[in-house]
Amino acid sequence: MVLLRPLALLLALVVSELYCLSWFIDVSESQGPGATLQSFSFNCSPYIPTLELLHVQPPTTFFNPPSLTRWQGTYVGKMTLSSSARLDALTVNHYELQLRFTCGNQVTEGRLSVNVQRDPNRDQCAGRFASPAGEIIQVRETVTPRTPLYTLLLPGQGAQMNITSAQDPPYFPGPFSIDGQGQLWAPSQGLKGQAQKVFQLQILVTFGQGRSCRGMLTVKVLPVSSSQVSFPQQAQNITIPENLVPGSKVAQVHARGFDVRYEIVSPVPCRLFSIARVDGVVRTTAPLELAQAPDAAVTRLRVKAFERLRPWDSAELDFQVDVQSVNRWPPRCLPALLATQIPETTPVGTFVNTFTCTDPDSPGSTLDYQLLFHSPASASSLCLRDGVLEVNDTLDCDAPGACLQHTASILVLDSGQPPMTRQGRANQASSLTFKWLPAEVPVLVMVTPVNEFSPTCVSRTFRVREDARPHTLLGSVMGTDLDYPHDSIEYSISGGSAPFAVDSLNGEVHLLGPLDYEMQKSYRLTVLLTDHSQDQDPTCHRSGSCTITIEVEQDVNDHAPECEPPFQELTVYAHLGRSLEVPSRMTPLLVTDTEVFWQPEPWFVVVLTVTSALLLLGLGWFLSWLLRGLTQVLQTSSKPTQALLLNSIQGTKGSIEGFVEAPRMETPQAPSSVMSLHHFDGRAQDSREFPFFQTILHLGPLSLQTSSQYLCLPPDIHYLLFP
Repeated sequence: MVLLRPLALLLALVVSELYCLSWFIDVSESQGPGATLQSFSFNCSPYIPTLELLHVQPPTTFFNPPSLTRWQGTYVGKMTLSSSARLDALTVNHYELQLRFTCGNQVTEGRLSVNVQRDPNRDQCAGRFASPAGEIIQVRETVTPRTPLYTLLLPGQGAQMNITSAQDPPYFPGPFSIDGQGQLWAPSQGLKGQAQKVFQLQILVTFGQGRSCRGMLTVKVLPVSSSQVSFPQQAQNITIPENLVPGSKVAQVHARGFDVRYEIVSPVPCRLFSIARVDGVVRTTAPLELAQAPDAAVTRLRVKAFERLRPWDSAELDFQVDVQSVNRWPPRCLPALLATQIPETTPVGTFVNTFTCTDPDSPGSTLDYQLLFHSPASASSLCLRDGVLEVNDTLDCDAPGACLQHTASILVLDSGQPPMTRQGRANQASSLTFKWLPAEVPVLVMVTPVNEFSPTCVSRTFRVREDARPHTLLGSVMGTDLDYPHDSIEYSISGGSAPFAVDSLNGEVHLLGPLDYEMQKSYRLTVLLTDHSQDQDPTCHRSGSCTITIEVEQDVNDHAPECEPPFQELTVYAHLGRSLEVPSRMTPLLVTDTEVFWQPEPWFVVVLTVTSALLLLGLGWFLSWLLRGLTQVLQTSSKPTQALLLNSIQGTKGSIEGFVEAPRMETPQAPSSVMSLHHFDGRAQDSREFPFFQTILHLGPLSLQTSSQYLCLPPDIHYLLFP
C-alpha cells in the first residue's frame, strides 16, 4: 500500500519559458516492484505530449520510465517501481527524480522528491541475512575482546535478537553475543589463535505478538597480515551547505594498501552519509534540512579502510562534517505590492501602509529594510521606520510637477547564517560563496490634490468713453489661486442688470450695450471667482470675489436739440393791396455732430454700384413709360380748364401782392423758374442739395439736419415762396 495523499496536478502550459516545480511524496519501504508512486494529469491539446525521467539522485534502477496515456481528453502520467526495486529506509530514505514534460513547443521540468518511510509492520527478515547462505563478516584474530563486530539492520523497533545456535568449546573460544540494537559483540576471550576459523551463528529475531524471523551470520577470522593499511591524511573537518541534494559528493578518502575497500563504522546506521566501497567517496543520502533536522548540523564519521582479501588488515579515519544553513529563499512579504493614495494634506509621520516579511530559511530572524526611490529619484516625502512606510515630509501639490506618483522599492534583506544566495554552490568541500539575498516589494504611492485655498483678485477701476461700441474690451480681472493648477478659475458677475459681461475663462470685461453719461457716470460690479479641477473630488470648489469700478468719461454730443414749444402755428391773412411781414427773428442754432461712417470693402462698393445702376435704369424706364402715358391723358383734359382759369384771373379786380419771403439761409442763387406748389411734410431738406425752395411750405417742429449742422426753423408756419 502506498502511503501518500492523492495528488492530481493540472499543468496549464501557457508560458513559453522553462520553469521548475517541486512535488513531494512519501513511500513506504514495503512497496514492491510495479507499485504506483505518483499520477499526473496533463492538458496538451492538440499536441501529443511526452513525459521523461531525466535522472535520479542518488543513482538507482528502482524507478521505471514514466508512462503516459490518454484518458477523457487529458493525459495521465504514472511513476512506478521497477522489478529491481528494494526500498530500504535504513539504506537510502530519499530520492530526487527530475521529470520533463513536453507539449508542442512548451517544455516544463519538475522535481519529484520521494521520501522512503520505515514500515513498522515490516517484520520479516530480508537481505543476505535471511538468505540461505546468510550474512558473512570477516574479522581479524587480533580484534579486541568485547568489541562490536557487526550491526544487524532490521525494520521495526523493539525487536529482540538471540543467538540460538550452539557455541560450545573447544571449537568456540567463547560465546558471541548480540544486543537489542543488532550489534554483534566479540567473545570476552577474544579471537586470538582462531585464525582461519569460521563461526556460524543462527539468530532469532522476535518482533512481539508471536511474529519472528530467522537468519544466519557467518564470522570468518582472518590472520594478521604483515602489510599495513593506513591513511596518509590526518583527521579533518569538512563544511558543506544544507542545500546539497542527496547523492552529492562531500569528500573522498584514500588509504594505502592493496585492493582497499571502505566502510563507515560510526555512526551505525549512518542516516545522512554513505561511502563508496571502492573509491572512498563520501556522499549525502538524505536532505540536510537544518530547520527539519537540527541534529544534522554536526556529524562525526569514522571510516574504516581494509584489504578486500584480508579485511582484518585495516585502518580507521575520523573526521567531522559541519552543515551550514543556506539562504535558499528570499524573505517573503505580505502584501507583495504596496499601492495606495494619500491626500497632499497628510501630516508628517502618518502611516502610509504596513507590510509583514518573514524569512522562510530562518523564521523569527531579524530583517533589514531599505527604501529605494525610482521616480522621483531623490524624493524625501516617504521613509521607512521599523518596516513601516510613513510620510517623512510635507506633501505639496501646489507647484508644477509636485503632485505626482511616487514609485519606489523596498529591499528586504535577511541576515542568514551565513548570508548565502540560492545560487551559492560548494565548489569544494571548504569553499563557499556568500551573498546577501534581498526581496523586493514594489511601492506605488499616489499623492492626490486637495483644494486648500480660495481664489482671490484685486479690485480695479476701468474707464470707458460714453460712445464706446458694444463688445468693447474694458480690461481684465486677474484672479490668482495658490492651489495647482493656478489658472483653473471661472469668472462671473453677481447680478445681471449692468450692461457689462466678464469672460468666464480669462476674466476679460466687455461692454454689452450703449452707455449714457447723463444717466449714470459709474458702475460697481462684483466679480465672483470659482476654482475647479484642484481636488480629487470634482465637486469640491472654493470661491472668492472682488469689486471693479467702471467710470464713464468724456461726455459725447449724442442728443439732438429740442425746441420749446415743440410746435408753433401762425396764420397769415392776405388782404388786397396789403402785405404782412413774417418774423424769420429766431436765430439758427448750429450743433456739431460727429457721425461714424461706414467704409465698405472695394469689391462690395463695385457690386453695390452695378446693382444700383441696373435698378435705377429699370426704375427710370418704368417711370418714363408711366409719365408718357399720364402726360397724354392730362393734355387732352386740361385745355378747356386752362382757358377758363385764364379768363377768371384776368377779370379779377386787384391783385394780391403780399408775399412772404423766407430767408435763403445762405443758399446759392436759385434760378428764375416758376416753382410748383407743394405741401412740406416735415422732413429736413439740405439747402445745398436743392437749387430753390418750394412754395407754400407747411412746417411743423423742424430740425433741418445736414452732414455737419442742425438748423431750427419756427414751427407750423405757412410760407409762400417765390424764386
